[in-house]
Amino acid sequence: MWKTTPFVAVLLLAGLQTIEPEIYESARLDGASALRQLFTITVPLLAPASVVAAAFRTLDALRLFDLPYVMTGGGPGTATEPLSLYAFVALMERLRFGYGSALSIAVFTLTFLVALAFVRSLGRTSRMEES
Repeated sequence: MWKTTPFVAVLLLAGLQTIEPEIYESARLDGASALRQLFTITVPLLAPASVVAAAFRTLDALRLFDLPYVMTGGGPGTATEPLSLYAFVALMERLRFGYGSALSIAVFTLTFLVALAFVRSLGRTSRMEES
């Protein structure tokens, strides 16, 4: 978690900086409280940046290999063995080339489908923002 938190913070900061200050000024002049501004201005306009940050974090989690391999080797037993490490073990240590290759393709397909879902979600949030 701590490895990618700064990146997510930078993405959210960039999203916050794209919100025009005039929007907050208009809301303040209309009598909106800070809490109302948060939920009616900040959160909806921060949605695209949040979707991008969630997409990166989810895809990083799906492709996680290096930390469990270096720190625990997938153990004890297989308790910390993500799918990509499981594919590596099947392919390189157990020499089950067909099975390991199929697992690698499954990891790729799953990652692709999740990325596609996030891209479509981002398209929906952008269209809602334009309306």
